[in-house]
Amino acid sequence: MFELKNKEGSSYHFTLKAKNGQVILSSEVYNSKAAAVNGVASVQKNSAEDGRYERKTAKDGRFFFNLKATNGQVIGSSQMYSSESGMENGINSVKENAPSADTKEV
Repeated sequence: MFELKNKEGSSYHFTLKAKNGQVILSSEVYNSKAAAVNGVASVQKNSAEDGRYERKTAKDGRFFFNLKATNGQVIGSSQMYSSESGMENGINSVKENAPSADTKEV
């Protein structure tokens, strides 16, 4: 499930939640609702392709990933994971959940 949230005024942000309710991907802040909805559509379109995931290691040794659009722009970022396998499980969860996830405004 994508949750679309109004941040402040006309700013919007979305998260993708797994079936257990855990946030598995968060977006940047968009300047309009329409831009955030387009961001959701971009995640749905790009999430199935493994090459769109940028796997990274933070300075503290934890792992995270970014999902990128075809133009290279980051369209979503994960939480921090303590293990590389946890990060890979997060990527697999996005691949599984994003393509057909509904969007709910909260």
